[in-house]
Amino acid sequence: MGSVVKVTRRGQTTIPIKLREKYGIKEGDRLLIEDAGEGLMIKVIPRLEELAGVDAEVARPEEVKKEVEKLREEY
Repeated sequence: MGSVVKVTRRGQTTIPIKLREKYGIKEGDRLLIEDAGEGLMIKVIPRLEELAGVDAEVARPEEVKKEVEKLREEY
């Protein structure tokens, strides 16, 4: 089931609290909005803290941070 939200004059909208809680979205988080053909798809971009230990034995935290920033710039 979807939620109806309003877009402001500045192009802003509010994500309903139930969805923010479900997906752990907090103030300052970054979201990726993609064109899904028939509409928009919104994805949460993981926080650096969540990614820091993912490949600890393969990549150093500095490398992870650089890669995440690179991906953010692409979008």
